[in-house]
This record gives sequence, C-alpha cells and structure tokens, in this order.
Amino acid sequence: MRPFPYAVESGARPRTIVLLHGFGACGEIWRDVAASLAARARVLAYDLPGHGQSLESEGLGGAKPAARAILADLAARRLGKVHLVGHSMGGAVATSMALADPDRVASLTLLAPGGFGPEINADLLRRYAAAASSNQVRASLAAMSGPRSVPPDHVVDALCRMRKRPGQLQTLIDMAAAMSRDDRQGIIPRAQLDTLDMPVMVVWGAEDPLLRVEQAEALPSHFHLHHVLDAGHMLVEEAPDLIAEIVRRNVRRRGRRLRPPLDASAS
Repeated sequence: MRPFPYAVESGARPRTIVLLHGFGACGEIWRDVAASLAARARVLAYDLPGHGQSLESEGLGGAKPAARAILADLAARRLGKVHLVGHSMGGAVATSMALADPDRVASLTLLAPGGFGPEINADLLRRYAAAASSNQVRASLAAMSGPRSVPPDHVVDALCRMRKRPGQLQTLIDMAAAMSRDDRQGIIPRAQLDTLDMPVMVVWGAEDPLLRVEQAEALPSHFHLHHVLDAGHMLVEEAPDLIAEIVRRNVRRRGRRLRPPLDASAS
C-alpha cells in the first residue's frame, strides 16, 4: 500500500489550515505564507501526489484521487473541520475535497484554481514541467508571473531540489500531458460549484498567462472574488503577504445556509 501524501506541520492552534500547491511545485513554496498563518493556526503544507516527498504516495492520477488521498490523511490525523487553500492544480484538488466531503471543510480559498474553465496555456505548462536546471525553472516561473515579478530564490532552489529526485521530472512531464490533453483542461461543472455552502474566496492575478482571469467571470454568486492587479499565475510567490491576509479574512467568514434550520423545516 502506498503512503499518504507528505505534509509539513507548523503552528499549534485549534484551527487548521491546509495548503495545497500548484502543479510542478511542492509544499516549500508556501514558506512565507505558512509562517504568517502559523502564528494563529495549525498549518499543514502538503506535497501533492506525484510531487516531492509525495512522488509515490496515494492519490496519483488527477484532482479527484489526490483529494481522496488528502482527505484520508486528514482523517488519519483525527482532524475535524479544516480551512483549505489551493493554488492552481491545488485549487482543483481543494474544490474536489470540498465537493466530496463538505462537512470537513470550513472554508475554501482558491488561488487561480484549475478546472474553472477549459482554457489553459498548454505550451507554458509543458515547458514548466520539463524545466530541470535553475535557469529553466526560473525562466518558467517568470513566464507564469506578472511582468514585474521576480521569482524568489528560495522557491527556485526548492523546485530544483525536488526535480532532482529520481523519476520526478518524467512524472511531471506525464502529468502535464494528461492535464492539457488537446490543449484544454478538465472542468468542474458549475452545478457542483453551486452546492458549496462554506465561505469560498477566489483570487486571480489580472495578468495570469496560464489560466486566464476571464475564467472567474462565471462564478456562483455567493463566491467572493479578489483580483490582484499586475500579478500573474504564481500568486503564492508574487504576493505572499496579501495571500496570507486573504486567507485570514476568509477563515473568519461564515458560510451561507443552503438548508433551512430544523425548526423551520418542521413548521
């Protein structure tokens, strides 16, 4: 049996925030965001299945299998409700988790999430998947970021270390090919998104070259949307302080009530 996905835990408060990175990254990219959040919450930063120390974990094969594997790990840790934060592919995984087990999810913060529209810059995604050297990784990150953003050295270093693991680069290449088959990505049906009743915040860079910001135009009306001007796709790296503050705000919000209270339904 394969192991559960790997996660780094920090903080020690009753509230738990789960961080899910995007495709081709690892839990270390959340360093600055996690440090900010850990002052008031327990923080779990996962390596998604197929990435880093979760290269051979349970959950390979897309957002839904990854969601099941992380939900199983959270159950094994005996955690109650958690606040999910997902970037890009991690956003698709977080959304799948919320759809599969909504009673476990207290809030959902989605950063340029995958699966919200069919359009994807497949060439850029595949270039990033195959990036092996420091220069290639840095150039790929820059291409996915806003025009004035500079990829942080600690992120470039972490991704280069990850990609040196035996089998990692080919796994990323294969995953990118599957994710962008026919130069399109799979989508999460709008009718399913409408059922989510926890607080949902969607954050999108106005200059995102990978997943266009227009994919946020048809969100359910109860979703909150935050545009980040001048930012691209790599929101965690480009605006860590802003992302941490948005997460803090969202975890304090209350969800809508889809079902009437018991006394109302009995009347």
